[in-house]
This record gives sequence, structure tokens and C-alpha cells, in this order.
Amino acid sequence: MKLKRLALVLFFGMTFLTSCSNDDEVNETPLGAYDNGVLVLNQGGFGNGNASVSYLSDDLTVFQDNIFSLVNPTITLGDTAQDVGFYDNLAYIVLNVSNKIEIVNRYTMTHVGTISTGLSNPRYIVFNNGKGYVSNWGNGSSPSDDYIAVINLANNSLLTPISVAEGPERMVVYNSKIYVAHAGGFGFGSTVSVINTITNSVSSIAVGDVPNSLEIKNDELYVLNGGKPSWSGSETAGSLSKINLLSNTVDSTINFTTSTHPSNLDIENNSFYYTVDSDIFQMALISTSFPTTPIFSTTDQGVYGVYSFAVKNNKIYVGDAGDYSSNGKIYVYTLTGDLVSSKTVGVIPAGFYFN
Repeated sequence: MKLKRLALVLFFGMTFLTSCSNDDEVNETPLGAYDNGVLVLNQGGFGNGNASVSYLSDDLTVFQDNIFSLVNPTITLGDTAQDVGFYDNLAYIVLNVSNKIEIVNRYTMTHVGTISTGLSNPRYIVFNNGKGYVSNWGNGSSPSDDYIAVINLANNSLLTPISVAEGPERMVVYNSKIYVAHAGGFGFGSTVSVINTITNSVSSIAVGDVPNSLEIKNDELYVLNGGKPSWSGSETAGSLSKINLLSNTVDSTINFTTSTHPSNLDIENNSFYYTVDSDIFQMALISTSFPTTPIFSTTDQGVYGVYSFAVKNNKIYVGDAGDYSSNGKIYVYTLTGDLVSSKTVGVIPAGFYFN
């Protein structure tokens, strides 16, 4: 989830509960030990340098923890893993506090290289036309030094960065444009930047307060806005904005009640899925109002706030950070909320990436 926090515990303990997922088609012939499954990125404790990666097969029968260290015993992954991006056969693992990206073969986890320059508080990564784009917060005390780092993937060199508004977080790609949610860093953002990757020009679309999740479906960009929390002193309602990608204008907005702060938007089978605290909700893509009753709650598993979330292949994946210092857990449910698998993973499971 995730914004520049008012405290470091919130900053690195709650990377804004947004759905962390990435996927590709399943291969009939596995390309490595970690093909045809989900990589679970474990953030690790801030300042502890104990980020890790776990693996769970699609059929839920094979699980292996700490696979990066298992394959690369002489390399430390780093401090505070934030995101994973897939490009061809490679996985780019973004390390927020370490200010670097570790590159591995996504199917074998074999280390390929490291990018350790040109990054300052890196957050998320996407790819377009042979380049990688990484959102960076820069110095947390400055609201005007945030940028998108641009990587030439042919040689991993850094190109001219693109300046953007404060608190760039998650991104999605549509044609030659990158859409960046500005959760706001230590403040509270309410915009989505549009970057033309041909010209590097930047424009802005106003959405609700604290946009935390982005999903594209049928030439529409859906942005889930968490709203300002009660402790901000100016609480606002969460909302769902629908942006027409052909015109880059907001077509419609659905508002929650003021005290409802959703996160973790995902789309599966023409339905929205999202979370509010410990509850999982589903609504049809064509709905114009939010459901009042969740599909199920995770409290039976002792999960009192979904930390990471994804919906894929008719399964719901939930990450539980627990006490944010001990090993976390992941849970896999059916779409109706039946628990089918649970595993203990590394510290603070922050995202699911379908390989």
C-alpha cells in the first residue's frame, strides 16, 4: 500500500496494501524449477537486509521458501523488497532501502546482474519498448525531487529520468503510455500521471485521494483510491475512478462512505475484487454501486488487515504480515472464500507475481 509514511514503521510496514501481481501464460514444458507458479516477494524488516522470495506452484503442491538465497548463496538480496517486474526471461527485483535492482532468471532464480546507480527510494517497475521505468520517491524530506528512472534494458544503463509529482507508486502500461498513481508520499496525492514514452512528456489526471491500485480492462483504466485516513485530520472517502484510455478523461467515479478505505484492486472474470481491512469484496465490472457485504473475511485465519492480495486462475491469494518482524503467512482461497492452502513465508509478504 503505499505512501511516504508519517512514520518509518508505517512507511515500510504498510506498502499500501495494493495488489502486487504480474503474470504470463503457463508453459507446458517448465523453463526452470520456479516456472508455473507464483513468486511471493517478502519485504523483510526495514534496516534488517532480510528480503526474500518464496515459491508456490500453481497446483499448490510444491512450496519452497527463500529461493533467491538458495540459488545464490553468496549474494544478499537486500533491504526492503518492494516489487518484482518480469521482462522476457528475467525478473527485476526492486529493493527500496538498498536503492538497487537485482536481476535474476525468473524461472531458475539464477543471478544475472545488479542495477545500483540512478535510484533513490525506488518503488515499482514496468516495461515498455525495451526500457524499464522505475518510480522513485527521492529524498523523503523533499516533495519536488520524485522521478521515474528510465533503464535501457539492452545494457542496464540509466537514461534521462522523468520528473513527476510527489509520491509515485504503482504503474501500468497502455500502448506507449505509462500511468503512474501518486499516492502522495508523506503527504496525500490525488492524481495519475500519464507519461508518453516516445516524447517523455507528462500530463496529469485528477482522481480521488490516495490512489493505491491500478487495473486495465477494455480500454478503461480503473483506479482504486483509498481516501485520506482518519488520523490525517481531514478524512475522505475512498472511491473508484474509471478513466477512458482513448481520451484520458475520467468517465465515472463511485464513492464509498467516508469511513471506508479500500485497497488491493484486482480484476478477474469481469469482476472487481478489493479489500477493506480484513474483508474481501467482489462486484461486477458493470456495477454502479459497491457491495455492502464481503465475500468472506480473513479473521478466521487471524488476519486483521490484508497486507498483500491477488486474484488469479479462480484463486484468491492473501499475504499476512503478522507482527511485521516474524515470518509472515500466505493464504489461498477459492473465489467463495474456502481456504485451500496456507504457508509460512518470509518477513512481510508484500506481493504475488505469477510466473
